[in-house]
Amino acid sequence: MSYWDAFLLALIEGITEFLPISSTGHMILGSALLGIKSTEFQKTYLVCIQLGAILSVVVLYYRKFFKSIDFYFKLAVSALPTLALGFLFNDWIDTFLESTTVVAINLVLGGILLLFIDKLLASSKDNSENITYWQGIKIGFYQSIAMIPGVSRSAASTIGGMIQGFSRRKAAEFSFFLAVPTMCAATGYKLLKSYKSIQVEDIQLLLFGNIVAFVVAMIAIRFFITFLTKYGFKYFGWYRILAGTAILLFL
Repeated sequence: MSYWDAFLLALIEGITEFLPISSTGHMILGSALLGIKSTEFQKTYLVCIQLGAILSVVVLYYRKFFKSIDFYFKLAVSALPTLALGFLFNDWIDTFLESTTVVAINLVLGGILLLFIDKLLASSKDNSENITYWQGIKIGFYQSIAMIPGVSRSAASTIGGMIQGFSRRKAAEFSFFLAVPTMCAATGYKLLKSYKSIQVEDIQLLLFGNIVAFVVAMIAIRFFITFLTKYGFKYFGWYRILAGTAILLFL
């Protein structure tokens, strides 16, 4: 993988991580279009650069993120469903990291859902900071659905929060916070599994990709929160349907 390939994939990651359109799915498609071979490092790269994008949350929301020990316990408990299922089905998930068809189908199906989700789940006014452990666990189970590329972690966990009665803003922000322990654990586990095959130049690519994803995600988060609060999910739904259909027809 060249630095140019690493840059483009990190750019895709930073833009799409917090949008309900599946960052992993778009990176898989980007890899296919760029002709990047599916190798152990390529799969590691797709997982690990998500950490750079996720850490932008800590910087942008530091006042909310560094507030109490109880908040960290809630995040840890909420991340457990995804971490447990990810550990159990890791090899099965890895096979999906090579399939553009799986991504395309899930983009379309998820897009259809997003067209109607705002009417099905009327956004409440609840922007308070209070989230119970049980609510967090339930959101964590919704997040775990996004282990399948094309589903979108951001969409799944935000919708899970709205099902708990949260406003779109509150649900989206908790989705951001929940991504931090989830992706820290996923990155650590992926590196633990593949570190023997990683070369010095691979480490440099990982660092480079994480920095690019971090910077781009800082901009994307602000856009998403403003756009989602004002317009909801429907435009993202149409994008997913058009993109998924185009992929099925031409790839």
